Amino acid sequence: MARPDLPVAPRIGEPDLPRDFTEVDALSPYDDLLRCRIAGLADTTDASHAALTECVVAAASVDRLDLLGATLVDVEIDALKATSISARESRLRRVRFTGGRIGTLDLTGAGIDEVELRGIRIDYLSLAAAKVEDLLIADCTIVTLDLPQATLSRVRFESTRADEVDTRGMRADSLDLRGLDAASYLDVSSLRGATLTPWQVEQLAPAFASALGIDVQA
Repeated sequence: MARPDLPVAPRIGEPDLPRDFTEVDALSPYDDLLRCRIAGLADTTDASHAALTECVVAAASVDRLDLLGATLVDVEIDALKATSISARESRLRRVRFTGGRIGTLDLTGAGIDEVELRGIRIDYLSLAAAKVEDLLIADCTIVTLDLPQATLSRVRFESTRADEVDTRGMRADSLDLRGLDAASYLDVSSLRGATLTPWQVEQLAPAFASALGIDVQA
């Protein structure tokens, strides 16, 4: 059997959403919602350990959204404005974020499968210690991207920029960084399993040399 060309593209499916929804205007801890349109969230919203299935989140402008330990399956999140989203230890499957502005998106320790982030401004995105399979980040601006101890498989960036990327202890397979314009990487030695353009490699050459203990002099 022939080995697939690398990097393998993420397998991203659209959220499986119904035609009709039940309208909901609030979330609470341990909610179990199916086929709901959640609109108008504001201020601080605690949805820790909630389960959202085949749902849409729209017209939300929150200070803090707590999704600690929550499970989201087939969820569309549109134009979300949030100072902070804490989704540590959450589980996301076929979830699509489109548009909006997020201060902190904390997905530390999360399980991520078939997730898309598109057209979002994020000041701080943490995937530290997360297990990620099939993730597409497109048309996003990220100030700080944290990936320490993350396990990444079939992850691709398109037309996205970041000021700082922390890859310490990251493990990657089919990580396509060709569409990520990153100003700096904190640990280039952890880029094993990633794909870069020749131009990106040229820009990172001094960091690669330093990581390998090579003294470069004119």
